[in-house]
Amino acid sequence: MKIAPARLPKNLKILKDLGEHIQLARLRRKLSADQIAERTGLGRKTIYNIEQGSATVAIGSYLQVLFVLGLEKDLTTVAAADPLGRKLQDAGIITRKRAPKQSKKS
Repeated sequence: MKIAPARLPKNLKILKDLGEHIQLARLRRKLSADQIAERTGLGRKTIYNIEQGSATVAIGSYLQVLFVLGLEKDLTTVAAADPLGRKLQDAGIITRKRAPKQSKKS
């Protein structure tokens, strides 16, 4: 049985804000949700879920909407600076390339 991941309130707030920003960008361009759905090939309900900040929508769908709005480059800035990662790298702390395998529970 698949267990749904925990969704922290802080993460849900970030997604909600992202959805609001996408909706405002659409409205500034005077595009309807139906037009976005047609141009992305996504369903109207998916566009609604994106604008609500739904955690169940695939990131590729978010990217398609951002592309139609001309904002796809914004996604490339995510984790680009990574100050913590750079500090760890500079400190010479060795990190594994992969996380250790988890044992299966019976």
